[in-house]
Amino acid sequence: MVGDMRIFLAGASGVIGRRVTELLVAHGHQVVGLTRRPSPVLEELGARVAIADVYDRPALADAIRRAEPDVVMHQLTDLSAGDRTANARIREQGTRNLVGAALDAGVQRIIAQSISWVHEPGDEPAAEDVPLDLDSDADRQNTVRAVATLETTVRQAPEWVVLRYGMFYGPDTWYTPGALMAELARDGRLQATADVTSFVHVDDAASAAVSALHWPTGVVNVCDDEPATGYEWTPVFCQAVGAPEPSRSDAPRAGWARGADNRRARDLGWTPQWPSWRDGFVKGS
Repeated sequence: MVGDMRIFLAGASGVIGRRVTELLVAHGHQVVGLTRRPSPVLEELGARVAIADVYDRPALADAIRRAEPDVVMHQLTDLSAGDRTANARIREQGTRNLVGAALDAGVQRIIAQSISWVHEPGDEPAAEDVPLDLDSDADRQNTVRAVATLETTVRQAPEWVVLRYGMFYGPDTWYTPGALMAELARDGRLQATADVTSFVHVDDAASAAVSALHWPTGVVNVCDDEPATGYEWTPVFCQAVGAPEPSRSDAPRAGWARGADNRRARDLGWTPQWPSWRDGFVKGS
């Protein structure tokens, strides 16, 4: 895929954003990466840096106007402290500011990061048309409603793609040696459960974002080919990070923990480098 689009990438310095920046530049696109502070790393990758806070609407609007982008890409998260409230805020207020500024600047196309574990309960991996679980319990409801706000806001654009990512793993994520989940596993605090998870390697998540420049408007699940119970993936992950065999929980599967169906992404031509976490945990971290 070769092109000369101008891309305004919000969240350019994040785990996915850095990888997306590198791929976009390699494909011949011009990238303006939004960050809150100077970023030599992005400049070394070939991007131009725009410094602004997504919560500062006037500064954000000015940055987008100056960039004159063809596409705005939303890869913003706030997970540094594991604070779901902060992440919900960026999905709601941050997305409203970003989309509003993009539309004011005449941007026609917006691509945004979402997540794939927010669907209503069911027995099969969720396809994109399964409703969001808006009536979930209070602890989960904040996340689901923030995602719903993000996706509804993005739909205001004339053209849009929402990428419902699976659980990230690979370098710079929680699921890699030395990171949060590996430490929990080594401490014996990561339990194997009946819950089903769909994973996606961060490199595959980035490649999907770049491919989405040419995808039709809509929601797309971006995850690997093998949704798996914790009974399946947790022992493999523990072995990969040098942790002991995990204990098993006898609790029934949470209805919403059903994984996601990636057939639409496959039909659009996306092919993950890591089609299964089985190899990805061992060789991709």
